[in-house]
Amino acid sequence: MADGAASKRPLSPHLQIWRFTVTLAASITHRGTGIVLYGGLLLMALWVIGLALNSALFATVSVIIHSPLGFILIVGFVWSLLFHLMNGLRHLYWDYGRGFALKTATMTAWLVYIAATLATALIIWAGYGGGA
Repeated sequence: MADGAASKRPLSPHLQIWRFTVTLAASITHRGTGIVLYGGLLLMALWVIGLALNSALFATVSVIIHSPLGFILIVGFVWSLLFHLMNGLRHLYWDYGRGFALKTATMTAWLVYIAATLATALIIWAGYGGGA
């Protein structure tokens, strides 16, 4: 290899060259919501196991769920579930080779955030007796 040739080789992409966009945020959020869903399902499993086998465990989890922290956890779980579902549908659309245009990808990313937030608000409102 000639002298100095190695210094002219391109570097791998890294965080300093990427511009933060809504499509990047949707990708990161999709991964994060997957992690949140695991935690939420673990809490739900503990609650059901407590219901079936251990009334003290059930009561403990119920206290957590009915606290202000529990409300935040429920809202976060519902939003994560809806965002992950809707963004998964966006990815399914991409599997057909559609929606890759920059304008379309940006619009659908915003749409997923907005729709997940509105649907979460509706579900929480209905679930806490707002619809009754």
